Amino acid sequence: MLPGKVAPMLVKKENLKLMKKGSVIVDVAVDQRGCIETTHPTTHQDPIFIVDNIVHYCVSNMSGAVPRTATVALTNATIIYGLKIAKIGCEAAITEDPGLAKGFNTYEGKLTNAGVAEAFNMEYTPILEAIK
Repeated sequence: MLPGKVAPMLVKKENLKLMKKGSVIVDVAVDQRGCIETTHPTTHQDPIFIVDNIVHYCVSNMSGAVPRTATVALTNATIIYGLKIAKIGCEAAITEDPGLAKGFNTYEGKLTNAGVAEAFNMEYTPILEAIK
């Protein structure tokens, strides 16, 4: 997956013929259009479909199946950034931490993620310009 962009198409429909009947594809990039040509989003209630005898599991928001675990994992990974913003302010945290700066998609009405801007054909403003 490419942050902010649609997923690259890695598996074409004709490639399914190379797989054994009953094989399973799990497309974890389905939230970004998917990386398999035959992918379309499914749900936890109706998670699979079959194309050319290949089972496809393409559930959008797969982590929704384990919401507590997903929330704890996400919180553990991001709390350091929230605490930094709370301690020194948003602009200082962005300037001080390039990793944090990459996590901003918008700031004060400006689109600060190049991939998202490209995908939606919108104007892009680098985050360091947006905070000035």
